[in-house]
Amino acid sequence: MRELAERRKDFKKGLDSDACRRGRTETSVRIRKDKKTDSLAKRRNMTVKIEENPTPTVPGDSMNDAAVVKPVRRVYTVEDIPCLMSKLSNTSNSMDSVLEAVQGFRRMLSTADNPPFQSVLDCGALPIFVQLLQCTDDRIKFESAWALTNVASSDYTPAVVDVGAVPSLVQLLMSANSDVREQSAWCLGNIAGDSPKLRDIVLQAGALGPLLKNIAEPAANSLLQNCVWTLSNFCRGKPQVDLNLIRPAIPVLADLLSSSKDVGDVLIDVCWALSYLSDGGEERIQAVIDSGVTAHLIKFLESNDIRKITPALRTLGNFVSGSDVQTQSVVDGGVLNSLVQTLDSAKKNIRKESCWLVSNIAAGNHNQINTLVRNPEVMTRVIAAASSAEWEVRKEAAWVCSNIATGGTEMHAEILVHHGGLKALCDMLESSDTKIILVVLEALEKILQIGEKHTRPYTSHIDEYGGLEQIEKLQEHENDEIYKKCVKIIETYFDGEEVDNENIAPSVQDNEFKFGVPQAKNLEKQLDAASEPKPQQFNFSF
Repeated sequence: MRELAERRKDFKKGLDSDACRRGRTETSVRIRKDKKTDSLAKRRNMTVKIEENPTPTVPGDSMNDAAVVKPVRRVYTVEDIPCLMSKLSNTSNSMDSVLEAVQGFRRMLSTADNPPFQSVLDCGALPIFVQLLQCTDDRIKFESAWALTNVASSDYTPAVVDVGAVPSLVQLLMSANSDVREQSAWCLGNIAGDSPKLRDIVLQAGALGPLLKNIAEPAANSLLQNCVWTLSNFCRGKPQVDLNLIRPAIPVLADLLSSSKDVGDVLIDVCWALSYLSDGGEERIQAVIDSGVTAHLIKFLESNDIRKITPALRTLGNFVSGSDVQTQSVVDGGVLNSLVQTLDSAKKNIRKESCWLVSNIAAGNHNQINTLVRNPEVMTRVIAAASSAEWEVRKEAAWVCSNIATGGTEMHAEILVHHGGLKALCDMLESSDTKIILVVLEALEKILQIGEKHTRPYTSHIDEYGGLEQIEKLQEHENDEIYKKCVKIIETYFDGEEVDNENIAPSVQDNEFKFGVPQAKNLEKQLDAASEPKPQQFNFSF
C-alpha cells in the first residue's frame, strides 16, 4: 500500500530528558537525548498517497499486496467534516462509503501543517473510529487505527485513551492482517510514549505479550521496526516501568541484539530500550547484564553509526554505575579499549558520556582503577579532555582525575600526575562550578599528601601551573567549604616560601639523576609487583 519510507516520517514528540546518575560518586550529569532517536517518543503517519479504489484483502494478507497506490485527488479540510460525519455515522451506508469517510478523516489528520485535531475531536469522530476497530473489514480497521495513531501523536493522546481505544488496539495486535497489527502497534507506541501513566495503562491492558510475539515472528521488516520502536517506548519514562512487568522483554531485546536483523532502526531502538531498563538500581542493571548484551554493546562503540554508539554508551555507563561486580563485567569485556574511539569522537556528547563512563570505573575498587591507569591511550585522552575540551566534557573528565586521586592508591595518583593530571586539575580551579572546585581541591590535597610523604615536588608543580594562585583567590570564595579547604591546603603545604624546581636536590639511583616525578617504567614495575598475588604461607604447627 505504502512504502515504509513514505509512512515513517519523523514527526515525533518526546518526553523530558532525565538526569543520569553518576552512581558511586553520587553526582548526576545531564544527558541530552539524541535528536534522531531518543528525544522523540511519538510519530505521525504523514503519508499523502493512498489507493482511491482499494481492493479488499484476504484476511492474513498484507495490505501492501493488494493495494494500488495513486495520487490523492482531493485535500480534505474542516469544511468536509459534516459530510464525512454523515457518511461515518449512517449505519445504512455501505462499507465502501464508511471506508471513504474514515480515509477522509485520516488524510485530514495526515497533513503536514496544523492538522485539525481539535475539530476532529469536537465532531465526535474518535468514538466511531474505536467502534470501527471491531468491524469485519480489515481496510476500515487499518484506516481507523491510522487516524487514531495520528491523534495519538499530538497533545491529544489522552483523548484516544479516554474513548477506550487501548483494549481494541491490543486485541488487533493479534489480527490475521499484518498491516492492521503494525498500525495498531504504532498507535500503542505513541500512547505509551506520551507519559508513564499512559504507558502503564497500555501495559496493564496486556499489550506486551502480543507485541513480543510480533517481534519474534515478524511478517515484514516494517512490522518488526514498528514493534521494536513501540517496545522501546514501553521501557522508557520516569517513574520507571515495573521491572517485573517488563522483564519478559529483556531476552527478546538481547536476541535481537545478537541476531543479524539489522533492519532500519531496529538495533538502535533495542539499545535505547536497554538504556532505559538499566537506568536504575542494581537489580535493574543485573537483569540487563544477565541477558548477555555487554559484549555486543561494547562492539557498537567501535561502530561508525553515532545512532548506535549513543545508546550503547549510555547503557554501558548505567552498568558501571552499579556494584563493583557489575562494573567489573564491563571492564572485563574490554570497554576501555573501545572507549579510545569514542573519546576521539567529533561529537561533544559522545565524549562527555565516555568520560562519565570512565569516571564510574575510576570510582570502583583498586583493581578497576589499576586497569584504567594502565591504559595510557584512555588516560591521555581523558586528561586532554580535562584540560581543553568543551566545559561539559571537561567537567566529566575532572571527575575521572579526582576519583583516581582520591579513591586509588598512591601509585595510581602518581600515574595520574605522570600523564599530566596535575596541570589539568589546576586548570579546573578557574571553574565557576562549586561542586567541581571542591572535587578538584580534594584531589589536589590527596596528591599533595603523597608528595609530602615521598618528597615529590608537587607543591612546586602546582605553583608553576598557576594552581597556588587560584587556591589563594578561592580563599575569598562565598562557599564556606571551599574557603576552609583552601586555607587548609595553603597552611599545610605552602608555608609562604617560594618553591623553585631548580632548588630541588635530585636523588641518585643506578648512577642516574632522578628529579622528583617517578618515571613511567618504574611505576609500571611497581604496579606489576602490587598486582602479583603474594605466596600463601601455611603453618602446620599444632
